[in-house]
Amino acid sequence: MEIWRSGARDSTPGPQAYFTGSVRIDPVNTAPEPARVAAAHVTFEPGARTAWHTHPLGQTLIVTSGLGWVQREGGPVEEIRPGDVVWFAPGERHWHGATPTTGMSHYAIQERLDGSAVTWLEHVTDDEYRR
Repeated sequence: MEIWRSGARDSTPGPQAYFTGSVRIDPVNTAPEPARVAAAHVTFEPGARTAWHTHPLGQTLIVTSGLGWVQREGGPVEEIRPGDVVWFAPGERHWHGATPTTGMSHYAIQERLDGSAVTWLEHVTDDEYRR
C-alpha cells in the first residue's frame, strides 16, 4: 500500500508541445507495473486546451469544475460541465479544454499499453477551437 498525501507531489505546467494556453497538471496516480492505470487532475485556464491526441486503451474524463469543450475527430464541439463523464474509445482522435471565457478542471484516467498512455498529435488550431 502507498498513500500519497495531499500536496506531497508537485503540480506541473502542461507542456507547450501538447497544450495551448495555461494548464496545470496535478498527479493523482501512476500505478507501477504490471498495473496500467494513470490519472491526473488537469486544470485549464480560459482558452486553454490539449493538442489533438489518442490513447491506446481509451480515456475517461470526469469534469470537476468550470465549463469545457471536447471534440472527437469528425464530430461537433461538445460542452462539458461538472459531473459529466466523457469516454474516448481506444485510438479515437480528440481534444479537450476550457471554453474561451471559463476555466475547467477534470480528472483524466487512462491506461498504458507497452509503457505509453497517449500519442500526441498537432495543436488544435484557433479555427478548430471555435464553436
